[in-house]
Amino acid sequence: MDGNIFEKILGQDSLFIDRKAFEHAFEPSSLPHREREVDALVRNLVDALNGHIPSNMLLYGVPGSGKTVVTRFVLSQLLEKGKEMGHPVQTYEINCRNVDTKYRVVQTLASQLKQRGDYLIPFTGWPTDRVLETLIERMDRAGGVHILVLDEIDNLVAKAGSDLLYSLTNMNTLLRNARCCIIGISNDLNFTQELDPRVSSRLSQEDVVFHPYGAQEIQDILQERVKMGLKTNSLEVGVIPLCSALAAQEHGDARRALDLLRISVQKAEQRAQNKVDPKHVRLAQSQLEHDQVTPVLRTLPLHQKLVLFCIIINEENGLRNISTGEIVRTYSEACMKINIEALTPRRISTLLNELDTLGLIMARNVSKGRGGRSKQVNSAIPKGIDSIKTLSKNEPLIEEASQGKYMLQGRL
Repeated sequence: MDGNIFEKILGQDSLFIDRKAFEHAFEPSSLPHREREVDALVRNLVDALNGHIPSNMLLYGVPGSGKTVVTRFVLSQLLEKGKEMGHPVQTYEINCRNVDTKYRVVQTLASQLKQRGDYLIPFTGWPTDRVLETLIERMDRAGGVHILVLDEIDNLVAKAGSDLLYSLTNMNTLLRNARCCIIGISNDLNFTQELDPRVSSRLSQEDVVFHPYGAQEIQDILQERVKMGLKTNSLEVGVIPLCSALAAQEHGDARRALDLLRISVQKAEQRAQNKVDPKHVRLAQSQLEHDQVTPVLRTLPLHQKLVLFCIIINEENGLRNISTGEIVRTYSEACMKINIEALTPRRISTLLNELDTLGLIMARNVSKGRGGRSKQVNSAIPKGIDSIKTLSKNEPLIEEASQGKYMLQGRL
């Protein structure tokens, strides 16, 4: 092999001008189809420039509906205007999936206000009240308006309860020279039902709901990013509509569309082709589905794997809208074959709910009249994935179960 192995790849022309235009963290200069939501944030946060306290806000919407990117866009404009007017505004963004305890949230905020000579707040070890007092002291020292963005705030509530939010929404009563406002971002419209009513009323002073993007709206977003990120005439005519339609099926997730388009371009480049066509989009879709679903399948607990296995073998033998009873019968038979104790039907119903939440099955409740209610279940695993092989990875009992013959199979 002559020369350096990277030379051939480095010498290829890229279809990308700026790959960052397709990253989730990219902050565009315009936000198509989010004018109403931008206006709602601006009308509230303008109070920070007038020396008043903006209302606390909750932003709701499905993943990929623009909540975080809109918030960052508006806050960047607010910071710019605040500097111009000489009105100090400070913003903080915390992802509550990564920082999910009361201590860590307050420690992270206080650490961002650290100045030379201040002591370092450790990641653990101090009483939380002491960290909160330090945060308030540092906010007062900085003055102005402090805007705290808590992304995926529902995750914080699920892990840490309402105590932290009570403390944060109470800070304006303790601050002397500064003011504070909270923007919570959530995928779950109902998470405030888990909150203490006192916290809910303080936190949810202004609510903004982000509707899912439609296919045409996603097309407009992609067109904007293509202008910034790709060479002219890099795409066949049907590529953007296909990416948009596939993402619209995923609850209008614009991030999904960006991922599809970015990977489609990479697929074309890997094949040394100078145009992206719909075939590359289909390849990108298969890769995304595989990358998202496979790790989840492999890491399910044994009994969840067994329940899912029973749904799959029913479907492979022609059944659709599989009843809970059919699943329980197949599951009990599988447990006998691999010599483990079966769970109760009630517990299996719970496992079905969990699999539905994970997006691995679609389950709907149906009325049986006097016989009560039952579930009708179908697999939601993409067809390109070998489900049983994936479930068997690192789990020999599933592989053993898959070798057996089932009475259900004989009845089909």
